[in-house]
Amino acid sequence: MKKTLLILAGLALSLPALAHEYTVGALKIGHPWSRALPAASQNGAAYFSVDNPGSEPDRLLSASTPRAQRAELHNHINDNGVMRMRQVPDVAVPVGQKVNFMPGSLHVMLMGLTAPLKVGDRFPMTLRFEKAGEVTVDVVVQADAPAVGAHSH
Repeated sequence: MKKTLLILAGLALSLPALAHEYTVGALKIGHPWSRALPAASQNGAAYFSVDNPGSEPDRLLSASTPRAQRAELHNHINDNGVMRMRQVPDVAVPVGQKVNFMPGSLHVMLMGLTAPLKVGDRFPMTLRFEKAGEVTVDVVVQADAPAVGAHSH
């Protein structure tokens, strides 16, 4: 019985790191995470999904966090065969679609980190949407990307 309780307690503590979701207006934000980086790293990135099951399109306008001096919306583009990161002014969130912020694609660039990103850390990040408004999410720092489907609940 004691062993079962210990296993259940361990599972309960690990579940928040595996998947966490937030709702703002009709939008659902799934599993905000960031990759752990060496202590000397000045910049990082945050990833998540935004699902819009509502009846109106929306736009992610900005992000901010006390963990970085600046947070910018970025995308990777193919510039004559060379992949480059570019800041984007906003990100459309169409009706009935899920927008995935993930490595090699859309992401929130964290510039001027105020502390290293270490596995197990958590930090707040505020997302501001044109119609749905603001929501503060808890970003979990992980060793690597979550398993496929871990943030698509």
